[in-house]
Amino acid sequence: MNNILPTYPRSELTFTHGEGSYLYEKSGEKYLDFGTGIAVNSLGYSHPYLNQKLREQSEKLWHLSNVYQIPEQELLASRLCNLCFADYAFFCNSGTEAVEASIKIARRYFHKTKKSKVKKEIISFSGSFHGRTIGALAAQGPEKMETFNTAVNDFKFLEFGDHELLKSSINENTAAVIIEPIQGEGGVREVPTFCLEAIRKLCDENEVLLIFDEVQCGMGRTGKMFAYQWSNIEPDIMTIAKAIGNGFPIGACLTSKKVGDAMEFGSHGSTFGGNPLACSVGNAVLDLMTSPKFFSEVVTVSEKLLLDLNKVANDYPDIIEGIRGKGFILGLKCNINNEDFVKQARKNFILTVKASDNVVRLLPPINLSNSECDEAIDKIRSTCKELTS
Repeated sequence: MNNILPTYPRSELTFTHGEGSYLYEKSGEKYLDFGTGIAVNSLGYSHPYLNQKLREQSEKLWHLSNVYQIPEQELLASRLCNLCFADYAFFCNSGTEAVEASIKIARRYFHKTKKSKVKKEIISFSGSFHGRTIGALAAQGPEKMETFNTAVNDFKFLEFGDHELLKSSINENTAAVIIEPIQGEGGVREVPTFCLEAIRKLCDENEVLLIFDEVQCGMGRTGKMFAYQWSNIEPDIMTIAKAIGNGFPIGACLTSKKVGDAMEFGSHGSTFGGNPLACSVGNAVLDLMTSPKFFSEVVTVSEKLLLDLNKVANDYPDIIEGIRGKGFILGLKCNINNEDFVKQARKNFILTVKASDNVVRLLPPINLSNSECDEAIDKIRSTCKELTS
């Protein structure tokens, strides 16, 4: 009997170690990883600089309570805020926790600053994924709650892409709109820039906060540090996690000063969030991502990957209907069962990830090389050929 709770349909693969863009199975076989722990290991495996910084901090302090000053946390907060709209950072351990914080902060803001007991509704959209706690699930629609025999009030779930419905749904009870600039689990669906800007305008006109969930699409995956930065607008709150620790658990909820000032001592907290070890790794990740030419390389290689993927799709229209996404968060919209594609790709030693809407996600390390890009295209082309025959 396996004593692990059966919440994942695990494959038979067992990996012993990783290096760069590759994972090595116990048999010795080498796999090109285009899943990266679902957009987590964005700088690959066993990166020498990250390993060095982790070792250095592990010999000093792993954990401190947040009742003390934590210089590594203060540095990481300052750097993240300087890279985006934010003035405050709250550190936690995961994307789900960051989303929970964003919901609490949005509601707290109106309760404290407006003395409102009704302005607490959160609007979200079909296809979204915000985490697996009860609050985060509630933002993903009532169907997600049914199997747990529960419901959570003050959430409104709308159809993705219906701007008129959003416009008519905002009322005096609406506290915030939460949206992923690019949906990951929902099928790699990008929200067009003009839509993000229109949502920002609606929020401003109705005194509603805008929350961007960038847990999967943020931290460099689109070719900018944050996906929203391809637009001309900013959120009031943003959630990040996954790639900020490159595999070490860390998440953050970032807020503007206006919103963050509503949080007081005791209004929120985390035992492990922002500990010295996690924040040292986060700072090391930023060292690499903010180095000269880093993002120009991301854009160059990701554009090459997209161009070559479109050629494969054109050659195998019975397998791939089209390519979605931006940068290194890409989706193959399949004309066959996406699970069949994922399994066949594994036989060609490339790891991919399923998503909704019959999409296969490609989430490689964002420091992917040109030669690794070519290798991936060869493996994907072979997969398509084999599925055709």
